[in-house]
Amino acid sequence: MPPRTANPSARQTELLEASYRYALTHGLAELSLRPLAQAIGSSTRVLMFLFESKDGLVRALLERARQDELEILAPLRQADRPVGLATGADRVWAWLAAPAHRPLLKLWAEAYTRSLVETDGAWSGFAARTVQDWLDVLALCQPEPERDTETGRVRRTAALAVLRGALLDLLATGDELRVTTAVHYQLTLLRSDEN
Repeated sequence: MPPRTANPSARQTELLEASYRYALTHGLAELSLRPLAQAIGSSTRVLMFLFESKDGLVRALLERARQDELEILAPLRQADRPVGLATGADRVWAWLAAPAHRPLLKLWAEAYTRSLVETDGAWSGFAARTVQDWLDVLALCQPEPERDTETGRVRRTAALAVLRGALLDLLATGDELRVTTAVHYQLTLLRSDEN
């Protein structure tokens, strides 16, 4: 039976959005359907019907978070006019460092680490998909002659490692100035490789 999320109804979309807002505040690790349903004005039966199971709802929420992540990266998807890897990474960091985005990024960090531990079920493959999403976008920031080279792959992997490591540090400490200074230092080194 195909999942009901393939062609969601208006009610399913409404409840998914409400559940997503709830998850941004409360996280997903200890998600319980009864408090969620009460908070969003629904019932566990309706959620189970629309999403088939708790895992189905978690999968839908992870995909919804991934959509937000891809929207963040959309302005950088200009293969015909690449901005350069360092500039693209700098723009991504500016978004990541903005305090308004912390709820989404905490949810991302929770899902990312959980998918590393729980390799089956709802969390399966989330981390690997997000790594590939980000690498694909960073590739489009690179000039075409560099994009498909081994050096190009190494450089965007290094940029992604800096961004993800800095993001985790920022989420853990809230020390935006220190972490942003370190990111800019690394991006200066990356820019020097572009010249």
